[in-house]
Amino acid sequence: MAARADRLGGALAGPAATVGFRPLARSDFARLARWLETPHVARWWAHETTTQALERDFGACIDGAEPTDVFVVRHGPHAIGLLQRYRLADYASYAEALSALLPVPDDAWGIDYFVGEPQLLGRGLGAATIRAALAALWRERREASAVIVPVHATNLRSRRALERAGFRVACHGLLEPDNAADDRAHVVYRNDRPCAAAGTTGR
Repeated sequence: MAARADRLGGALAGPAATVGFRPLARSDFARLARWLETPHVARWWAHETTTQALERDFGACIDGAEPTDVFVVRHGPHAIGLLQRYRLADYASYAEALSALLPVPDDAWGIDYFVGEPQLLGRGLGAATIRAALAALWRERREASAVIVPVHATNLRSRRALERAGFRVACHGLLEPDNAADDRAHVVYRNDRPCAAAGTTGR
């Protein structure tokens, strides 16, 4: 995982140029806990933040034993948030739930993300993070054909970031929420590999 993640921090063109990535490490757990406890993140992630819980949920990814790549998002020299990416087919129950709403190719990927620092909200860094992650995925995972991201219907900040990063609404449907306090209404977004990058006529 570390070797793949290091390439993700390479030079990026355009608006995403100010955003980079490095692999999540256990030394980041204190910062990660603080982010997850910040109200605008906790509202949607509802994640336990003890050291034991963070080890349980992220340790195997850090060690490369689980097929999710997890990164700290950087803005210049500063750590500002989290991004994780994964092949949907590696998580069968999740892929099956999505498949009830729309076709999910075997080579589709998913991403999760947040800007953890409250003072940086509203500056376009969420969309820049998503654009940078897409550029890296298309470059590093030549088999990846699409990225599919379900978002709770009321999570307007995340929806705007996806739309500004070039995602389109693929469908609406019911999925289990990350926060048990929410209902099941979701909007599912999709972004397909650009035809020129894929070397095909598209899907």
